[in-house]
Amino acid sequence: MSDNLNEVHERCDMACDIIKRTNDGEDLAPRHLKLVEMAVNGFLNEKGMTAFKELHASVLKGYVKPWFCGIEHLTIDHRGYVYWKGHQVEHYNYGPDQMEQRRAAAEEVARRCRIVEARGETPSVKNVVWHWKEGA
Repeated sequence: MSDNLNEVHERCDMACDIIKRTNDGEDLAPRHLKLVEMAVNGFLNEKGMTAFKELHASVLKGYVKPWFCGIEHLTIDHRGYVYWKGHQVEHYNYGPDQMEQRRAAAEEVARRCRIVEARGETPSVKNVVWHWKEGA
């Protein structure tokens, strides 16, 4: 193992700090939780370690979960539930090799959420997915 004991302790302390400050990691974006996991297990290269340290600094300043697929107001949790402004609107099971499909689906959900909001309603799974009617 190339890490010395101090580096291992530092990584683990940072990881614990991140987890504590983000509701046991629940408030982290899935990719950020994976980064924490890789740091604790010692699987980060120099670039990964830089990203981990940046994540820690971001958490200390008040972490804000990044938008899902870069789409404003859309976030996703670790179980695949998708939220629009904090309201659950969909669930995805796309694998890492399905990024194009995931992006297209996310754009469609965001489009529907905007339409639902324009009608004066709060987006939900019911009105965005289950009972979606374009012209209604």
